[in-house]
Amino acid sequence: MTYMSFEEAIKTLDSGIIIEIEVTPGSRSLSVPSGYNEWRKRIAVKLTKNAQKGKANEQLIESLAELFGISSSEILINSGATSSKKSLLIKGISYQQAVSVLGARLKE
Repeated sequence: MTYMSFEEAIKTLDSGIIIEIEVTPGSRSLSVPSGYNEWRKRIAVKLTKNAQKGKANEQLIESLAELFGISSSEILINSGATSSKKSLLIKGISYQQAVSVLGARLKE
């Protein structure tokens, strides 16, 4: 995995940004983000919750809200609610903020 081009997973919109994410539910540890899949152009995320009754999605939204310091109501699953490949609309942060927060985490 490389972290050079994770920015490709982030797109700017008037209302906020879209982040392309690939989720692994039921992991041993919570890791947001856990890496970058350069072939799928998605930021990888590991969740401890299983994909049942929206629990993994809730954990994903809460974790991202905490990571970016915003309210979970600012994050919407744009597409892929029942898939491991999700597209999230995040309001209240800029492309640059997303790149710097995720970049700092991915380099750890």
